[in-house]
Amino acid sequence: MIKKRYTVTAALPYANGPIHIGHLAGAYVPADIFSRYLRLCNHDVAFICGSDEHGAAIPIRAKKDGISPQEVIDKYHLLIKKSFSDFGISFDNYSRTSSKIHHETAKEFFKDLHSKNVFIEKESEQLYDEAENQFLADRYVEGECPKCGFKEAYGDQCESCGSSLNATDLINPRSKLSGNKPVFKKTKHWFLPLDNFESFLKKWFLKDNKDKWKINVLGQVKSWINEGLKPRAITRDLDWGVPVPLNEAKNKVLYVWFDAPIGYISSTKEWALLTNKDWKPYWKDPETKLVHFIGKDNIVFHCIIFPSILKASEDYILPDNVPANEFLNLEGRKISTSKNWAIWLHEYLLDFPEMQDILRYCLTSNAPENKDNDFTWKDFQAKNNNELVAIFGNFINRVVVLTHKYFEGNSPDKIEINDSDKEILQEIYKYPKLIGELIENYKFRDAANTLIDLARVGNKFLADQEPWKLFKTGDLERVKTIMNISLQICAILGLVCDPFMPSTSKKLKSILNLGHISWKDISLENPINLNRINKAELIFRKIEDEEIERQLQKLNEAK
Repeated sequence: MIKKRYTVTAALPYANGPIHIGHLAGAYVPADIFSRYLRLCNHDVAFICGSDEHGAAIPIRAKKDGISPQEVIDKYHLLIKKSFSDFGISFDNYSRTSSKIHHETAKEFFKDLHSKNVFIEKESEQLYDEAENQFLADRYVEGECPKCGFKEAYGDQCESCGSSLNATDLINPRSKLSGNKPVFKKTKHWFLPLDNFESFLKKWFLKDNKDKWKINVLGQVKSWINEGLKPRAITRDLDWGVPVPLNEAKNKVLYVWFDAPIGYISSTKEWALLTNKDWKPYWKDPETKLVHFIGKDNIVFHCIIFPSILKASEDYILPDNVPANEFLNLEGRKISTSKNWAIWLHEYLLDFPEMQDILRYCLTSNAPENKDNDFTWKDFQAKNNNELVAIFGNFINRVVVLTHKYFEGNSPDKIEINDSDKEILQEIYKYPKLIGELIENYKFRDAANTLIDLARVGNKFLADQEPWKLFKTGDLERVKTIMNISLQICAILGLVCDPFMPSTSKKLKSILNLGHISWKDISLENPINLNRINKAELIFRKIEDEEIERQLQKLNEAK
């Protein structure tokens, strides 16, 4: 197998609030599954992320909390980083855009493109709050979306229809600082002329790679390009962010959506310094595959704006794929951070300690890959109790207990295999390849459900063969074969559940005394032979009704 290099990024979360399950389902769990799988295939992987600490959302949060913007980003960066770590997201580097290396990298990009005359400088009328005596950046403005009529659209985006906007597009705009209606005032800014990149984007996105993209990604970008791209300002009148590195641009900073994706590159540079690696091949070698995991609200930035920046810089690779997910709703309603209608990751980890894998599995098996999906606490309980406990955990437990009962924990050799044994062995060794192909094609929901199907196969095999009856009749040789095959199924489950449920995989490998086996080496030609099996231990526990009622009560009290 040829070893490949991958740069995998997950959307930089805003450091103005905690992580919730919508974030996890949208970008972080699928990105982690993909990265873990690639490592198990022995590929060279850089899994990169970091906190997005610029943009108007940070000063808004600071004003609301009565603290400084720096205190806001320090508070939430640490909370987000710890939450990801405690949840088991296996970033190779988690950085932050307030770092020196990021500021330098973002400025270098701006200066490089400025020296190549990529930008357009022009005066334009922007919204201005006379009461606050300042220009209003996108997130300082709310109003009616011109496309869907949603009354609380932001100046850069409508969270109802997902449209990307300019603050000046809003109908009946109002300042979030004073509540007043802003006026128009002239100011000078630097624009990225996206219309100049239209032919490149049509060829790269709509022609050369059109068969790669998910339908939702292709549809949204196609719509943008068909409407005709316009120049987009990449500087802002703000005092929070990366300063524009030009003498004539005092009191201006880089637009957060210019600087944030560059955070992937600065985070890679930071990782390379920490690990004594060269960062350049991960961003400049055409053989490297770059994959961005994001939610659907970030598609335009990762498929139009950032690729245009990379193209203009000339020596950077372009994304191989951007497998964006749709939104996850909660109990039939849209997740809302402002209304506290969310399940926060750090709180989940307190309420359900040592149950990270349960949430990972539930979010994956119900992932909003092609359409918005709904998370409910009842479904969470059902998936745990009816699938992980009753199917997966039950099978493992029965096999390990029977192995100790019949063979004192020693894995028996299979003596004679019949035609049905050959069929079951052929079937179970197809699963790693099948699951792997689904992961490689970003079909994580199907992959998780296929994993449970393998456990179902194991349960059916054990129930059909009834080794407990054969043991009583004295057919020990047949029991040996049945248990040997059952243990092979356990071993395959232990190996292929790793990307989805890493803690469970670790536990299973410990029980089965299973060493490292490359994903691609799991095959019928190279069967897994176990030796000594440790005692059974609880893999998954049942979730009781009272626990779910408590979560529903907590959710309803918070709104």
